[in-house]
Amino acid sequence: MRLLLTTDTHLPKRAKQLPEQLLAELPRADVVFHAGDWVDTDTLDLLESRSRRLVAVYGNNDGPALRERLPEVAYAEVGGLRFGVVHETGAAQGRETRCAARFPDLDVLVFGHSHIPWDTTAPGGLRLLNPGSPTDRRRQPHCTYLTATAADGRLTDVELHRLPPR
Repeated sequence: MRLLLTTDTHLPKRAKQLPEQLLAELPRADVVFHAGDWVDTDTLDLLESRSRRLVAVYGNNDGPALRERLPEVAYAEVGGLRFGVVHETGAAQGRETRCAARFPDLDVLVFGHSHIPWDTTAPGGLRLLNPGSPTDRRRQPHCTYLTATAADGRLTDVELHRLPPR
């Protein structure tokens, strides 16, 4: 199953629309993950209408309208793997240990908040993925998102996509 992972879209504050490259990935993905900080409901409506399956949460910048429609933590089984999605995981130092303790039954945790791409594996095997942000690079050199493949209990082809400057 082809996966698309994104977070921290912050529309329309950080950008007016999602990048075309990201939008082009939507119909190719079997599952789209969004780890929060949408800011507007229009972006949620767009991803819901163009995704075969959307697994998403709200973030700290998301108001009542988004919080009514999305959970703080979402779970999904995809390709034989147990996924979780959450916006915030706390400080980078100790993240793997903290997340492994909080989510002991997961294989993969997708998170956001920092706008910093992240791909590590905790002792015990929990894979932590942050796709960065497709619209607000902050102190990063590029806006980013991730794609991956989940099949037969394995996550493969994890690729960080760098978007061209706006």
